[in-house]
Amino acid sequence: MYRGREGQWAFYLHRITGVAILLYLLIHVGELTAAMFGAKYSNAILHFFHQPLFQLGLLAMIGAVLYHALNGLRILIMDFTSWGTRVQNKLWYGVLVLFALLYIPTIIKILPEIFGGGGH
Repeated sequence: MYRGREGQWAFYLHRITGVAILLYLLIHVGELTAAMFGAKYSNAILHFFHQPLFQLGLLAMIGAVLYHALNGLRILIMDFTSWGTRVQNKLWYGVLVLFALLYIPTIIKILPEIFGGGGH
């Protein structure tokens, strides 16, 4: 199933996105903890998080969560059906198509807001 093919790439991306989500959660907990030290620290961190580079990271995090969730469903299908492992490569391509269909509109909506062309 693996050996450098679709299953191997799905495995790597699932692990990478999982670690990225964990790091984001740790940063988020740190951000919330800053509120305990007063508004000065909390506002400084919030100001940092509103920089375009960090917001691009949040856009990447949206993609990581989306891929991780869709691939998790693929893994569930593989684990709990008798046919899942036989078609796991097709399921992975399905994950990629669904990911693109959901993530590309998100990018189109959010990128202009990050660089000042939209919203707030």
